[in-house]
Amino acid sequence: MNFRHPQPGDEPEINLIPLIDVLLVILIFLAATTSFTRLSQLKVDLPQAQANTMDTGAIHIAVSQEGLYALNGELLAGRGTDVLAQALLGAAEGKKDPVLVIDADAQSTHEAVVRVMEAARLAHIRRVNFATRNIP
Repeated sequence: MNFRHPQPGDEPEINLIPLIDVLLVILIFLAATTSFTRLSQLKVDLPQAQANTMDTGAIHIAVSQEGLYALNGELLAGRGTDVLAQALLGAAEGKKDPVLVIDADAQSTHEAVVRVMEAARLAHIRRVNFATRNIP
């Protein structure tokens, strides 16, 4: 058995060449597997707001926070989609390409507003607008 005693000038060395080789291989692997995606952009033409235009032929429906509906200022008896659709058909009768304006309370449920939109679809009203209020 050879039991050598360490020499005083014998210090362990760290060989950096294999470490650099491994890092270069990892770098090449990452560069080769990275997918360079090109983000596609959509060109969108945003509408312009016109605050002073008034459409006198529009059908107005108001939605309260309790889920009640008023068509052109008159309270409707029912809350169902079929009742709303019949009322909208009556209001749109004789109008070419009628416009529906929904005046919804801020506390009204989403369901109540969607019910009006569904009734407008059933009444074949394609132009549906939402009324907004300017906050000073």
